[in-house]
Amino acid sequence: MAARFGGAMRSVFWLLGLAALAVALALLVGHNNATLTLFWSPYRFDVSFNFAVFCLIVGFVLLYLAMRAFAMLRDLPAQAQRWRSQQVERVVVGHVLDALSHQLAGRFVRAQSAAQQAVDQLRSVPAGQWPRRDQMQLLAHLLVAESAQSLQNRERRDENLQAALNPKLARSAPDAHEGVLLRAVRWAVEDRDGEAARIRLAELPQGAARRIVALRLKLRIARLVGASGEALETARLLAKHRAFSAEASRSIVRGLALDALSEAHDLAQLDAFWNGLDAEERAMPELALAAALRANELARSVAGDGSEQDRQLASQRARAWLDPLWTRFDTLDPVQQRHMVMALEPGLEQLDAQGLAQLEQLQRQMPQNANLQYLAGQACLRRQLWGKAAQMLGQASNSLRDPDLLRRTWRGLAKLAEERGDEAAAQAAWKQAAFLD
Repeated sequence: MAARFGGAMRSVFWLLGLAALAVALALLVGHNNATLTLFWSPYRFDVSFNFAVFCLIVGFVLLYLAMRAFAMLRDLPAQAQRWRSQQVERVVVGHVLDALSHQLAGRFVRAQSAAQQAVDQLRSVPAGQWPRRDQMQLLAHLLVAESAQSLQNRERRDENLQAALNPKLARSAPDAHEGVLLRAVRWAVEDRDGEAARIRLAELPQGAARRIVALRLKLRIARLVGASGEALETARLLAKHRAFSAEASRSIVRGLALDALSEAHDLAQLDAFWNGLDAEERAMPELALAAALRANELARSVAGDGSEQDRQLASQRARAWLDPLWTRFDTLDPVQQRHMVMALEPGLEQLDAQGLAQLEQLQRQMPQNANLQYLAGQACLRRQLWGKAAQMLGQASNSLRDPDLLRRTWRGLAKLAEERGDEAAAQAAWKQAAFLD
């Protein structure tokens, strides 16, 4: 409503202005008896003042039109140059769009040809003639290199990559330059050249290196070169930035942590890595079990079968890492329960009375669990509690399905039979264990 009112008011003012101009012209021209005398010796010209004013106005208009025509005539070469430049620009943009379309459609030969035509056209255009000429040239080289990578033509890819990384083009189009570097990192990863990928990644500006796409590439590089610690730290950053779903992030972090645990060379390194995990990661059963099993493995590998001190230290670490799992033992799957039993068994000799009571209490809560029957029986065997050991191992021998644990169960029963002097039962137990070897 206000806009309509303002438009109406402007129209009224225009009408009033035209009316005032008409009145002024009528007063000036209608009753003007003045004359203007012009002398051109020996002649004299008397003309009406109104006619003189009219001639001046017409002369000014003609002079202005003549000057405009002369300026347009002088500007014709520049206009022709601009027209030619616009035509070339349109052709180049068309080639780049065609190359991009073919690239997305998987027509890499056509994409490479179209992008190369754009590069050839740009060579005839002087630098600085277009506002984005350098950016267009960089993108054209990038499309040629991308198509060459898809066609496994590494020589042509590297040639156009170097052309796209020209410092002059980088200064004119910094964002496109960062895109070229990211593409170069991806190509190096696809070639499984971890060192070249690291070099290209280091060339990225600090801000670009923190972007999700760069962190994804960094994760792939770390996994390519086997740097599990670096890969784990990168995966944590990606999870923090929500680059993956919650379940995918958990799975990736768990897998990388398992790789890092398997790469630990001694107990000190394993302990340092475990302390570097956050609370959520240490609560993962897979990581706690893997760390405990790796600790026992490292203890056995030191000095042949491993020194007693190393075995005790490994057992202490395993019990400490696995202690939170006791309260949710029933939530573990059978494989995890088996791994927990195998991780705790080497430290049963150092198990104190409180630990044994905790184990027996858990076994009573889950009396049908074969893994707990086996572990309780082995613990009683270590403490020379022959009756309880025979009872637990006897029950385990009927319900265990794992060959390794079942073989150890029969060996334990054979030792118990020998302790009580039952040679027939001992031989039968040894025979059962031999069948499982």
